[in-house]
Amino acid sequence: MSAVLRGSGEDRWPAPALLAAPATAEAYDVIGDVHGCLPELLALLNQLGYRVDEALRVRAPRGRHLVFAGDLVDRGVNTPGVLRLVMGAVQDGVASCVLGNHDDQLRRALDGETLPSTRGRAAALDQLARETPAFRAQVRAFLGGLPPRLRLAGGRLLVAHAGDRDTLGEEARSRSNVYGLSLPERDAFGRRLRDDWVAAYRGSALVAYGHTPVRTPQWRGRTVNLDTGCAFGGALSALRFPEGLTASVAARSGVRYGRP
Repeated sequence: MSAVLRGSGEDRWPAPALLAAPATAEAYDVIGDVHGCLPELLALLNQLGYRVDEALRVRAPRGRHLVFAGDLVDRGVNTPGVLRLVMGAVQDGVASCVLGNHDDQLRRALDGETLPSTRGRAAALDQLARETPAFRAQVRAFLGGLPPRLRLAGGRLLVAHAGDRDTLGEEARSRSNVYGLSLPERDAFGRRLRDDWVAAYRGSALVAYGHTPVRTPQWRGRTVNLDTGCAFGGALSALRFPEGLTASVAARSGVRYGRP
């Protein structure tokens, strides 16, 4: 049973980032798939001790650094607000972010590429259409520059949206960091099943990822899945590293897009 790569069809990805946090960072808070759910993101950041002002600028607790595990956009009530917060936090050195498949697809749509229509992306594009052309240009540049994975804490922590298949060549590995791998078999909804990369993972780094919704943060070996389906009525979750603790806030935005 062989896995196949799913991706954008592009031949090049931004280079993986090995050092993306300031030297003063001693600990990290990794946020799972936000999917435009700004109210939940604000609540989770408050729970983690971050302060956000009315302009969505973020102030971090001393020694801590935010990391977003991709899929900032689509589905939720305020994709522009999430982007504004994360872009500002990255610019201020408060946060880092990896590229998710929804982020890459939104960037491609903003670049004029024709993609299969989805309700979640249509909502994000409609929200962004009410923003200025300058803001949309900033979003395109930001998403286009995000790396497929980050290695942090001297190599003890790796963040990649769809996990890490470190036995692949660099091009295939980077693509799978963003889009994952799929199997020929399909589920009851007609979607291709995703390969169980965790079962084969033998790396020493703790891999924090998302992409596949689970009910609660899911620990398996040296990995933790932080996508707890906020846009589907679940929760938004974070990993506190090196503590090994997780935190979650329940979905509250009122937007539900059915099955993941």
